[in-house]
Amino acid sequence: MSILMGALLGLIQGLAEFLPISSSGHLNLLQALFGINMEHQLLFNILLHVGTLVAVAIVFWKDWIDMLLHPIKNKTLLLLFIASLPALFVKILFDEQVDYLETHNVILGICFLVTGVMLMLTQWLSQRNAKRQVEKTQVGYGEAIAMGCLQAVGILPGISRSGSTIFGGVSAKLNRETAAKFSFMMSAPAIVGGLLSEGMAVMKEGITIGNDLPAIIVGMIVAGVSGYFAIRFFLKLISKVTLNWFALYVSVLGVLVIILQLTGVMVDPPAQDIVNIVGMLH
Repeated sequence: MSILMGALLGLIQGLAEFLPISSSGHLNLLQALFGINMEHQLLFNILLHVGTLVAVAIVFWKDWIDMLLHPIKNKTLLLLFIASLPALFVKILFDEQVDYLETHNVILGICFLVTGVMLMLTQWLSQRNAKRQVEKTQVGYGEAIAMGCLQAVGILPGISRSGSTIFGGVSAKLNRETAAKFSFMMSAPAIVGGLLSEGMAVMKEGITIGNDLPAIIVGMIVAGVSGYFAIRFFLKLISKVTLNWFALYVSVLGVLVIILQLTGVMVDPPAQDIVNIVGMLH
């Protein structure tokens, strides 16, 4: 993979991780369209996520320091742990199926459409909660669990992790700004867990990434820089703009992906993969 392609994928990762449009879905889509065939695609995607992890650490550095220095008084660390459990359980119970879905595009178009529906519901719910004056600005245990369950759904490429978790928070009556901030912070333990899990698998399999290392490093740097600006931008934007524009974008993209698959332009995955995934789920 070229350094230019690594930079492009890093840019997509950095922007799409914090905008509710699914970074993993966009990475899978571009890798399929450009025919990028890496020895370990999932590890590459996770390493790009590490770049955005740095962005989260920088933007919320005061919050991280406070929660680490005052873990009893500041319950955010505990809430992040609780919110991480549903995705962890899904990964443990359905590890093979999850890995398959993360690196194949059999339901990518459908997942983009699901993201569109969730974003429209988020917009509607946030407006209803505001009118009823029932919005909350503090994350509690119930809100953490709700957002954690939706993060488990967001494992699927095409379903935005930030979009689904914000939907979970707003469904639990958090305002959009509070839900977005906690959603971004939730990405940290998810990325660390994914890196450890996939890193161990790579070590066991003896897979090397030497040829792609320059492109990966550039991609991580670009992902970190673009992710930093995406967080800043979206936190200012989320209370002022309707999420329906993002919903429209991912819905159109979902329809386009389905058309590309049906016409054979996107050959990944082949039709037999549908049979394989159904077999694994039984």
